[in-house]
Amino acid sequence: MFQSLNAADGRELYRREAQTWLQFAGELAELRERQRQFAALGVTERTARLAQFADRLAANQERLAEMVCEEVGRCLHECRAELNKSVELIRYYVRLAPELLAHKTIATQASLSQVRFEPLGTVLAVMPWNYPVWQVLRFAVPAVCAGNACVVKPAPSVARVTAALFEVAGADLPLIPAWLNHEDTLKAIEHTDAMAFTGSTETGRLLAAHAGSHLKKTVLELGGSNAFIVMPDADLAQAAKDACYSRFRDAGQSCNAAKRIIVAEAVADQFIPLFLAECAKLKTGNPKHPDTTLAPLHRSDLREKVHGQVADAVAHGAQCLTGGEIPEGSGWFYPATVLDRVNPDCRVYHEEVFGPVAILLRARDEMHAITLANDSPFGLGACIYTADTERAWQYAEKIQAGSVFINRHTSSDLRLPFGGVKASGYGRELSEFGLYEFVNVKTYWQK
Repeated sequence: MFQSLNAADGRELYRREAQTWLQFAGELAELRERQRQFAALGVTERTARLAQFADRLAANQERLAEMVCEEVGRCLHECRAELNKSVELIRYYVRLAPELLAHKTIATQASLSQVRFEPLGTVLAVMPWNYPVWQVLRFAVPAVCAGNACVVKPAPSVARVTAALFEVAGADLPLIPAWLNHEDTLKAIEHTDAMAFTGSTETGRLLAAHAGSHLKKTVLELGGSNAFIVMPDADLAQAAKDACYSRFRDAGQSCNAAKRIIVAEAVADQFIPLFLAECAKLKTGNPKHPDTTLAPLHRSDLREKVHGQVADAVAHGAQCLTGGEIPEGSGWFYPATVLDRVNPDCRVYHEEVFGPVAILLRARDEMHAITLANDSPFGLGACIYTADTERAWQYAEKIQAGSVFINRHTSSDLRLPFGGVKASGYGRELSEFGLYEFVNVKTYWQK
């Protein structure tokens, strides 16, 4: 069952049954033929069609943002930002792809030798609920530029906005949704040519293992527990403001958010009150209200999981400085929560916390801060706040992560590759590197 509920009050917004395998297999066969025709058009015509899609998406931004706000529960201004970034993503690749996908002639002893970038075929994407437009397009747009067709299995709880997105995409692009149950999703991996997955590490392992057993190319963007490192010489006021924004934006439901705030012991007693003061400014309420800055969580079970992690941390010696209680009333709200004195006995030390909970860790010195940053199964991103930017680059080289930001919270940029290491997955999205993930880098050689 695909069912969308309003995260603020629990009302049902949309539902549909999963399709049968026979229904999907028929659509997949048709899509394969469309992919061959689409790939034959050449990159200029493909990007022209994507440019038209960008215009249609821009015209529907507000309607889709409202849907995301209701289904996911994020603040409306955050949903508008997602739609705006999605439009810019398409236009970025429309500009970039013709040059980067052009044949590359390389001098060898051959009379002519080239490298060409050819599509893999039909790529399956299993997508999450937290950014139901951005995540789909972040994968699909570069893949389509390269001539692939894309089949998107959405999260069951964002079916309404997914259906609306594919209506806007239209029939001139080889993109279709896959309304599949879990068992048939595994079967779909076997019948497509590659897979992209964004979601939890646990599910990523399962899907990647199945894809690997069938020798299918995969790209995984999994969980994150990003370190936010505050060195002794940092601008503490700015660091506190940025840490609050990064941790609690989107109700803390972002893989790339600051989750572990690692503070040098020498300045911890100065930084923590500044951070708590920023947290106190957050306003919980209707996500459509312009003053709301802390929206509800997406589902009730997700709130229960977050609260269980908080309770476990307190039971194992952590101190709850603010929040930590489930409020009364409708909607799946949870307060901004800050846990101090977190130790390795606490689940939150090792697990990703997908909600508005900040974890404070105290570092003896700079190198201990780097050790704490790396003492995690995850490796998506990290940031370092310090006045000594030269040393920050040296510290950054020691951090096991897909990206390191200096004096800024982690985020994604269209022009830079995005992805992680360790339990945060492998492969890259965005930039030119994302464009090359789902292509056959093919060598041609003529005597």
